[in-house]
Amino acid sequence: MLYPELFKQLESVRWDMDKDIPWSQFDGSLLSDEQAQTIKMNAITEWAALPATEMFLRDNRDDSDFSAFMSIWFFEEQKHSLVLMEYLKRFRPDLVPTEQELHEIRFEFEPAPALETLMLHFCGEIRLNHWYRRASEWHTEPVIKHIYQTLSQDEARHGGAYLRYMKRAVNKFGSEAKAAFAKIGVLMASARRTAQALHPTNLHVNKDLFPRDTIQSRLPDPEWLEHWLDKQIKFDLQWENKVIERILHNMSLLMNRSFKSVQELNRYRKEMLAAMQQPADATPSPA
Repeated sequence: MLYPELFKQLESVRWDMDKDIPWSQFDGSLLSDEQAQTIKMNAITEWAALPATEMFLRDNRDDSDFSAFMSIWFFEEQKHSLVLMEYLKRFRPDLVPTEQELHEIRFEFEPAPALETLMLHFCGEIRLNHWYRRASEWHTEPVIKHIYQTLSQDEARHGGAYLRYMKRAVNKFGSEAKAAFAKIGVLMASARRTAQALHPTNLHVNKDLFPRDTIQSRLPDPEWLEHWLDKQIKFDLQWENKVIERILHNMSLLMNRSFKSVQELNRYRKEMLAAMQQPADATPSPA
C-alpha cells in the first residue's frame, strides 16, 4: 500500500495555518479590489475538492489504498479553500464566499474510467502548481503572495502522489494503463491548441446539467477563469509550455520512453491501443 508512506511523507511537510502564514505582514495598500475578487473565486474553485472526492470514492470502490489517500488529498485541498477564505475574513470580509456560493459547485460528476480520471487530476495538479506560482508573482500584497506560493507547493506534492499511483497502475494493468494515461496526457498537453485552458474546473462532467455542468459555469462569475488567466496573471504561451514540458517529462519517466512532443505521446498512445488489440487479433477464428 502507498497510503501509509504518503501519509507520513505529506504529514512531515504540512503547514500550519496560524503559525506558517505571515498574517502580521499584511499591507492593505498593496491589495487591490481586483486582486481581492480573484481570491474569492479561487476559494470557491478549491471547494470543488468536495465533489471531486465524492467522485473518486465512488469510482474507486475496489481500491481501498487510493481511497484512503483521498483522506489526505481532500483535507489539504479543502484547507486551500479555507486559508483563502481566512485571508478574506481577516482583510476583506465583504468578499468571503457565502455557504450557498460554495454549495453551488457541489454536484455529481458522471462516472468515468478511473485510470483516465487519475491522469486528468495528475495533469490538473501540474497546471494548478504553475497557475498559483504565476498568481503569487502577480499579486503585490505579501501575505497572499506567500499563500499562493504555499498552495503551489502543495499541488506539486499532490501531483507526485498521483504519479506514485500511476506507476502502480502501469505495473498492474500494463498497456491499458499506459493507453489511458497517454490519451489524457495528449488532451491536457494540447491546451494551447484549444480556446481555453484545460483543467478539471472547466471540463464538462454531467451532461444532464449542461450548460451548468462544469465547476467554472457554477461560479458567481463564469467568465472569471479565462479573464484571470489571460488578463490578470497573464498565463501566456511561455507558461503554458512549462506545463506541457512537465507533463511530457513525467510521461517519459512513467513509460520509460522519451516524449519530446505531444505528437510523440500520441503515437505512443496508438501503439498501446494496438498492443491491447493483438491478443484478440492473434486468436484463430473458429472453423
